[in-house]
Amino acid sequence: MTQPRQFVIEADGGSRGNPGPAGYGAVVIDPVTGETLAEAAEYIGVATNNVAEYKGLIAGLKAAKALVPDASADGALQVRVRMDSKLVVEQMSGRWKIKHPDMKPLAAEAARILPASAVTYEWIPREKNKHADRLANEAMDAGKRGKQWEPSSSTAALDTPRPSATAGLPPVSGPPGDAAAGAARARAALSSRPGAATGTASAAAPTPTASSTAPQVGWAAAPDLGVPATFVLLRHGETALTPEKRFSGSGGSDPELSATGRHQAERIAQSLAARGTIEEIVSSPLRRCRETAAAVAARLGLEVRIEDGLRETDFGAWEGLTFAEVRERYGPDLDAWLASAKAAPTGGGESFAEVARRVAATRDRLTARYAGRTVLLVTHVTPIKTLVRLALGAPPEAMFRMELSAASVSAVAYYSDGNVSLRLLNDTSHLR
Repeated sequence: MTQPRQFVIEADGGSRGNPGPAGYGAVVIDPVTGETLAEAAEYIGVATNNVAEYKGLIAGLKAAKALVPDASADGALQVRVRMDSKLVVEQMSGRWKIKHPDMKPLAAEAARILPASAVTYEWIPREKNKHADRLANEAMDAGKRGKQWEPSSSTAALDTPRPSATAGLPPVSGPPGDAAAGAARARAALSSRPGAATGTASAAAPTPTASSTAPQVGWAAAPDLGVPATFVLLRHGETALTPEKRFSGSGGSDPELSATGRHQAERIAQSLAARGTIEEIVSSPLRRCRETAAAVAARLGLEVRIEDGLRETDFGAWEGLTFAEVRERYGPDLDAWLASAKAAPTGGGESFAEVARRVAATRDRLTARYAGRTVLLVTHVTPIKTLVRLALGAPPEAMFRMELSAASVSAVAYYSDGNVSLRLLNDTSHLR
């Protein structure tokens, strides 16, 4: 019985503005040798990150299909798609619903290229998707010059140590086939179609040793430091309690956003869309955060994941009271709370020490889950101040020395070697 051909496809897309100038890249790899069989890249004009990612997937699937003449036949081809877009991987795997109208036709087109049984999807960290990412950036750079991507000028293959591409794939038995001829067929098939519709594809060839670095966008890191997990920390928009400076934690009434808060959520959604770097959204379970996160998610076309560890402090009997009211009713308890991180609010609330342990555990889970990605965490004053304090190695009393406005943005980057960098604190420029 003839064994199916096996390929790995790595695909990516990007947008400098989200929506903004966008491009995609895709590479087809032999899982046995690690050889690059075909590349595809294209500047696609103004589009979102997600549209570009889907177009990269489509280009990769088409390039793989072109390598095998009978690819549509059952058992002729087995493909593993590896992408750093959680959205595309989860949607194409059938685990997430496709809600955005721009995504539905692209997902349908991708699903038609090869039999569903021939394709599996795997999420990988961004640092393991460097080849496709470089192709996408080369395509966007070409578009900036008013041109399309040219295979002869690409240096993307220089980024790719290939042994990791084969991990987890079953061994291939039987003759490997003529990879060079297959790549030539892929190049011919793709180049015969209009570039504006399908991009440009090439067979891999030895490349010069000189490398170019893609421009850094938004909160991205310098390449010599590796790609950190970057948490963009967004405090929720205002509620009715915010301007009155009342304690509003996780043990109170769970208020909704006010009209001002909803306006703030829309403004930050516009700002984050313009920056174009957010890849995931994680929110506190409290209503004011979920509503803020929903406004951003609707603009970016992303899903919102709820994380209980991002909830605000439980302020116990102080919930809904102003500082002056707490001073009047619970003066000794307030003094103890201000003096020690281990003191809890009256009535069984959480101490700052307890919150710090919860937030640190949540940070560790999320940095592991989102290694190398830029994630929006929609949360509250205490969790954000705690993450900043821990990043700086500051003492607990630093919590009382930070200002954190409603709908403000801060950012912390976490590197794989344990280093942490505070990038931004209490930015409200998007509200002005």
